[in-house]
Amino acid sequence: MLTVLAPAKLNLVLEVVGRHDQYHDIRSIAQGIDLCDMLTFEPATDISFTCSEPSLLKDNLVSQAARLLQEHCAILQGARIHLNKCIPQAAGLGGGSSDAAATLLALNQMWGAGLQQHQLFDLAAQLGSDVPLFVTGGTVLLKDKGDQVRALPHHPPMHAVILTPCAYPPPGKTGLMYSQLHPEMFTKGQFVRAAEFALEHGRRIPEELMFNVFEKVADCVFESLARDRTLLQKATDVPVHLAGSGPSLYVLLPSADEADAVASRLIRYGRHAVVARTIGPAA
Repeated sequence: MLTVLAPAKLNLVLEVVGRHDQYHDIRSIAQGIDLCDMLTFEPATDISFTCSEPSLLKDNLVSQAARLLQEHCAILQGARIHLNKCIPQAAGLGGGSSDAAATLLALNQMWGAGLQQHQLFDLAAQLGSDVPLFVTGGTVLLKDKGDQVRALPHHPPMHAVILTPCAYPPPGKTGLMYSQLHPEMFTKGQFVRAAEFALEHGRRIPEELMFNVFEKVADCVFESLARDRTLLQKATDVPVHLAGSGPSLYVLLPSADEADAVASRLIRYGRHAVVARTIGPAA
């Protein structure tokens, strides 16, 4: 049996620089964190999939990733796959995309398919624009649809406190968020360029560069977001950021003790809050 972890991510910077016929052109810096789903893989004659969250059994990217790799490499083997879900669903943390990438990486190993990273990128991009970033992991630059990925110098270690609202996001949440954006909200990639410069000089990304375009529309889509933001802001003295397209919110803190204290306060208020550390590239 092979067991692997599928880490969540935080978009430290997220800009939209243009709009094409079929997609928005983004510039983003994403950072892997140690909030993870767990997947187990066992040899089998066919592909089967089970999950700790029954609502995720249908049309899951894990099954799609396994079948895509099997067909691409003409693999005759199968796999019995189980997903233990820990990353909140549809929360802006990339859990489903990470599960798919972890499946490609794990089955490439278990089946002895021998695909190189660039070949896994190509398959990952067929599954979704967020999947390729998890093939690399760590701190990465994303361009175009998000499927153009380049590793960056690792962000200095930080601890994130992540608050995820209890209410389930609306169907098609990410598409809905993009539909709310207007051209005057687009930027020119200046936040990502400045943040990349900081990383290249061994520094953390300054708070003032941690821009997320979806902050401009998130309060209109998620009714309780302003209240949760105020609660998280009162629990700490650093800026609060939207995770991806939301609705999770997070703050970055330098010490584990401080992060644990903030999360404990939020939990006492009845909120779902976790602490996660930044992590390096995928093995």
